[in-house]
Amino acid sequence: MPRRSQVPLEPRKTPIQARSTASVNAILDATIQVLLKMGKERLTTTRVALRAGVSVGTLYQYFPNKSALLQAALKRHLDEVTNAVELVCKQQEGATLRQMATALITAFFEAKMKNAKTSVALYSVSSDVDGAKIVQQTGIRSNKAIVEMLASSREPLPGDPELVASILQGAMAGIIRRLLESAAPENQFQTLQDELILFASAYLESRG
Repeated sequence: MPRRSQVPLEPRKTPIQARSTASVNAILDATIQVLLKMGKERLTTTRVALRAGVSVGTLYQYFPNKSALLQAALKRHLDEVTNAVELVCKQQEGATLRQMATALITAFFEAKMKNAKTSVALYSVSSDVDGAKIVQQTGIRSNKAIVEMLASSREPLPGDPELVASILQGAMAGIIRRLLESAAPENQFQTLQDELILFASAYLESRG
């Protein structure tokens, strides 16, 4: 049986100038808008280019196909969430474990669910564009930030900070997955966030 050729997902080139970066962001914004309006099956590079106000040729300078578009949109979203995690972890260095848990989970949920419909749409296409690889890459960044935050706690944290950080990441990822797979994530958002903060605080303080 002949091997299937892999569909290229990586961008053709990386934007360097501010104008190029603006064009790419406009294309990715348009990708999300078309995805939300028409769904992934009807999303095409032509429709995205039209929505973004650029030529198809300009779009192809950066993205070879619609899979590359969707992957880039997913990566941008996960990078934004990870940036929020890194920032709050830095801000919470030296705080108490309960303060760390509250700030971390609040920042993560707010970044992830800032636009619930977009998060749900990108989650639905994740498996089609090798989303697990992007999640793994951003997860490494988040783990490092959480480990450094925990290590700075004014309270003792017996055990391996990396293991504790992984437990927290797993709990956050599990709850977010439940939200994104639910019929109305906005309705459960606050309740699940509050319950997760309670869980994480109790877990961290039991380690102290």
